[in-house]
Amino acid sequence: MAIKKKTVFNVVLILFILSFFVTPIGHYGKLLLNRIFSYSPYVVDVDERRKITDYDWRLKDENWDFFNFEKSKGNIVLINFWASWRLPSEAELVSIQKLYDTYKGKMDFYIITNENRPPAEEFMTKKEFDFPVTYLIIGDKSAVKVPEKPPYSYLIDQEGYIVIEQDGIANWNTSTVTDIIDDLLAKE
Repeated sequence: MAIKKKTVFNVVLILFILSFFVTPIGHYGKLLLNRIFSYSPYVVDVDERRKITDYDWRLKDENWDFFNFEKSKGNIVLINFWASWRLPSEAELVSIQKLYDTYKGKMDFYIITNENRPPAEEFMTKKEFDFPVTYLIIGDKSAVKVPEKPPYSYLIDQEGYIVIEQDGIANWNTSTVTDIIDDLLAKE
């Protein structure tokens, strides 16, 4: 009995689809799909931009020391809420790492998680990210809306206006984002 090409194709297709659910290949495939289908973040229209009025926001740095967001008043700031267990966050952080590599020292980065320090550090080491992690203090007031489900991000200009607000995954390493940041840096 000869096996038809269509039958072989169907079996291979089913095995491929199953690999997304039961093997590590699936995790990497889902990451790749998230990256492929992520676009530039949403740029807020100039007349609709909200201004941050209260920079009094306590956070913890990568050494688990308290600090206040007030130190970023007057600076360009990227705030990204993430979680190591959320696949879209993991996919998005690759583009944030590239943005950080380009603009570190020129703007402030708050890559914020509400996780404990050990799992966040393990994730950062495993993924070879070197941007500074900021830890959220749950229950404290914040300068921006803290999302229930990450990723969620903001780009804030020197005057405190929210230039970009993105709910969900985005590609932060695009000309749209870099052009905005370059224009903001040129104003300094």
